[in-house]
Amino acid sequence: MAIFHTPKEAFSALRPICVKITKEQNVINVQCLQSQLQKVGDAALQELQEYVLFPLRFSLRTPGLKQERFVQSVVECIHFIISRTCVQNQQQLCEIFSEVSLCLSSPGNHGKLAIISEELKMAVVQGLIALLHSAYGDILLCLYQPHMLPTQGFVISLLLDIAEHEKSRQLRVLALKCLLLLILQCDCPDTHCSFDSSDLLQVGDAFASFLPGIALGMSRIISGDIKQGHLVTIYAIKVWYKLVGLVMANDQVSKNHHDKKMLFVEDSKLADLVICRKPEWVKDTANKLDVLLQKLCSCATGNPHWKVRLELVELVYHLLSYCNKSLKQSIGHLLEILVGLVGDERPEVHTRCGQVLRNVSELCMICENKDFTDVLSENLHTLTTALPRLMRTLDDQSKLKSLGLLLGYLKLLGPKVNVILNSTVHLGRLSKALMQILELDVTDVRIVEERRLNSEADDLQHPMSFLSGWDHLRLGNKPTMKRKYFKHFTEECVFALLQQTCRVLGYYGNLYLLVDHFIHLYQESVLYRKQAAIVINEVLLGAAGLDVDVLHERETPVSVDDLKATVTSIIEEYISRANWDLVTSIESEHEAGLNTNQPKFLGFTKGSHSGCLHTSQSLTVHTMNSNIWQICIQLEGIGYFAQMLNKEFRQLLMTSLYPVIEKVGAETLLISQTATRTLTDLCQACGYDSLQKLINLNSDYLVNTISLNLRRLTQYPHTPRVISVMFSYSDASLLPLVDDVVQDVLLSLDHYHNEKAHLIFNVLHSLMTALAHWFPPKEPAQKEERPHNKACNSATKAEEIQCFFKDYQKQKRLAEGDVEDIDLDQTEYEISDHLEPDITFDHPDVKKELPAHIQIAKDVMEKCIHLLSDKSIKLRLKVLDVLELCVVVLQSNVNELLPMVHRVWSPFVQRLTNDDPLVVLRAFQVLCRLADTCGDFLKSRVSKNILPKVIGYLVSQAPVSAKAGPIYSHTLVYKLQLAELQGLGKLCEKLDLGETDLDMVANTCLPYLSSRQPPKLQDAACSVFYHLNEVDPDATWLILNEVYCPSTYDLPHFSLPPIHLTGMGKQRNEFTDNVLQLLQEFE
Repeated sequence: MAIFHTPKEAFSALRPICVKITKEQNVINVQCLQSQLQKVGDAALQELQEYVLFPLRFSLRTPGLKQERFVQSVVECIHFIISRTCVQNQQQLCEIFSEVSLCLSSPGNHGKLAIISEELKMAVVQGLIALLHSAYGDILLCLYQPHMLPTQGFVISLLLDIAEHEKSRQLRVLALKCLLLLILQCDCPDTHCSFDSSDLLQVGDAFASFLPGIALGMSRIISGDIKQGHLVTIYAIKVWYKLVGLVMANDQVSKNHHDKKMLFVEDSKLADLVICRKPEWVKDTANKLDVLLQKLCSCATGNPHWKVRLELVELVYHLLSYCNKSLKQSIGHLLEILVGLVGDERPEVHTRCGQVLRNVSELCMICENKDFTDVLSENLHTLTTALPRLMRTLDDQSKLKSLGLLLGYLKLLGPKVNVILNSTVHLGRLSKALMQILELDVTDVRIVEERRLNSEADDLQHPMSFLSGWDHLRLGNKPTMKRKYFKHFTEECVFALLQQTCRVLGYYGNLYLLVDHFIHLYQESVLYRKQAAIVINEVLLGAAGLDVDVLHERETPVSVDDLKATVTSIIEEYISRANWDLVTSIESEHEAGLNTNQPKFLGFTKGSHSGCLHTSQSLTVHTMNSNIWQICIQLEGIGYFAQMLNKEFRQLLMTSLYPVIEKVGAETLLISQTATRTLTDLCQACGYDSLQKLINLNSDYLVNTISLNLRRLTQYPHTPRVISVMFSYSDASLLPLVDDVVQDVLLSLDHYHNEKAHLIFNVLHSLMTALAHWFPPKEPAQKEERPHNKACNSATKAEEIQCFFKDYQKQKRLAEGDVEDIDLDQTEYEISDHLEPDITFDHPDVKKELPAHIQIAKDVMEKCIHLLSDKSIKLRLKVLDVLELCVVVLQSNVNELLPMVHRVWSPFVQRLTNDDPLVVLRAFQVLCRLADTCGDFLKSRVSKNILPKVIGYLVSQAPVSAKAGPIYSHTLVYKLQLAELQGLGKLCEKLDLGETDLDMVANTCLPYLSSRQPPKLQDAACSVFYHLNEVDPDATWLILNEVYCPSTYDLPHFSLPPIHLTGMGKQRNEFTDNVLQLLQEFE
């Protein structure tokens, strides 16, 4: 707490120690003075400021060597005094400024920094900062008078030496802060005296003399080792641009300066220090500063600390705001730095950079600064010229930076981008650069290989699995878009920048001009077609204002009518047969080759509508890959256009929906997935709740187009795809609308059964899958358990035997005619109730009309009968798939199903017994489905026609599979064995085969219980015995115990004969494990 509040009291306390310091200059006396000063109030100290400072200043001026510790204590005491008071005298300010700064100077060479401790240097720099802060009002300007230039130069050189060469980061930062304070740009939170333009002009004149030295020094610090710390670099950048912004400010260098050297004629040396900022000097200095600017910016942009890069943004903003005329030649480089930092990884940097870009752009727009526009146009032209070369040679990070520059220039130009687009040279450079950069990599073979799998067909062997597969399609889940791979870059963020670039072009540019130019490139060459389509899609998104990031709004947005007209013309170009019906596989080339009206397969032409693929000799994976990507990009574009127009796009569904649905059914996986995404986009944009409603509500003209195209199937070979997709995504309400189409499909099968049968059966497969889903079969009632099965559920074996004998006696008395103890009425009632057929009261001569789905299933099954014997294995497999679906649909109407099964049986048996193993495998799976639905109707047929062949095959292959190696499981023979074993037990149970057949099946499967068989065959054989146990458990138990009996059985009574089973007493063998497992399960 202060004790002396009045100057008189304070003087009495301070006078003795001040006198003592004047006589005895040592550290103790100075410390004593500082301790006494702490007891003096600020007001009293202000009155006694000069008196108290006198002994301290006198100590510094005294000639001779002084101890560093003493000098440091004196400077610290001066710092303490002036930090609590104000310096109100100009002469005193100048003198103290000189005296304190001399403490840093070497005694032998006043121009060099003395070799002193860091603590003393720290104290002196802090003292200078405190002195400059304590200057009252505008008396600080006295330091910038011409006569103070030598002193200023001396202090600045010492501060630069400290900032550049000292090891202490804190000391270096303090020196740089002192430099900032000297140019009146202090960044501390304290309030400072404000200066008008004339005052700043005086400071600028003074520091024009020191600009080269300070700028060079700061450049060396900025480009120095990053180990110096980010704060040193940040303050060096700040000193550089604050000084340049002061000396080279537009309002300072534009004023007429008098030749100030005339004021110093008498002192020629002092006159040489004064700089007159004439136009020649400004131009020469700007050129030199440009070199330094490029050097320091290249170092700062690569600095790992984000705050350094953030300060670089402030440098650009400051110079563009205050020196855009004097540093005209540096504007391009400054903008390049600013634009390049937009994509910085740190949000603080790129957010601030975006703000600065927006401010600069608004400044450019408001002032209509032609310099900015000219520089941007020139930079943009240079960049687009070099861009293809840069994209081929640079790494991805450098490519990202280059594309960031391109995007930033376009954003800065804003509406003035039309000035560039109206130039044929500029637009040509820009478009060709985009065409080369966006060139896709079409070397990936997987794009061509990946096919759309028909999950319903693949999994039909599992009951009702086709319904779940169909549901997955019907839900219309939007698949993710496969990533595009480009030839000249790999990073996804590079493509995102290119997308934004195209969208900014569409947002600000003339839409018709851009679309016409890129459509011309699209038509000009096959090499540019994919890239041009990408650009067109993105340009239209930008024109609609979707997902585009801009600095300021455009003057007039594009109208909906203009968008709709442009979209209509582009869709017509996209879905033209030359650009839509491209060859994407060998099969599709064959299909298209059937059409003699397609000249695009005759050769490679350079016309505007030439295809990519032609003859089989020129067909390559690369060209097919290219065609696939072209179709996908065009499909993406249609989806984008729907998002732009929303419900206005409904008017375009008549032309675009059919082609999109056609591609949903494409065999190439990538095309199908992309088309599904597009179909979902159409559904959402046009306001439909689901894909089902989209198709149902637009089915009228879809059906009309399908009917017309089915009559010209050679010209429109992909028409069946559209029908398949309609069935997959719709519901039963579509059936009345497509009844005529179904009849047309069946009729076309008669006309094109050689060429198009496989395509048409794909349609029939989709139709039957849909019918099976729309009219699901009812769950069959569970059969009553057999009496002996009920007996087997008794608690004890004694009760089982008792039940058996009672039932036996009852049946024996009935057979002998002994019916006294039996209720004949009840028995007759049960028998008649069991045997009496269903009585119907329909008129015998009137046949009931069948439901539409039953009639369709019958018609389709009729076609299957005729084509089951086709020479094509692929077609026979597809017919079997459709046949199984027909059985599923008809199983609810047995009266129609059984006659059709009777008719199909003969050719079907040939597929099971005398065909390729692949067909036999599929046919056996169909047989299992028939057994589920037809039951006893097939019992004798299977026993007579099928079972001997199946058993013969399994018996012949059992020794082979037992000796086979691990590769055997990949063979078709193994798969057929496995399928027959897996289905055989179920077949026996469903058909309730007789004892002889069951015995044959059991004996056939016994070899497969061997541990030498492949594991899956063993499991399948075990499953057969599980099913046999359900049919005849006693016989099954006996067969297994004949192979291996794990235990002996004690006789319940001595009168019974002993039990002898073949398996008793046998050693463990290859069958033991599986037999034991089965017997344990049966118990």
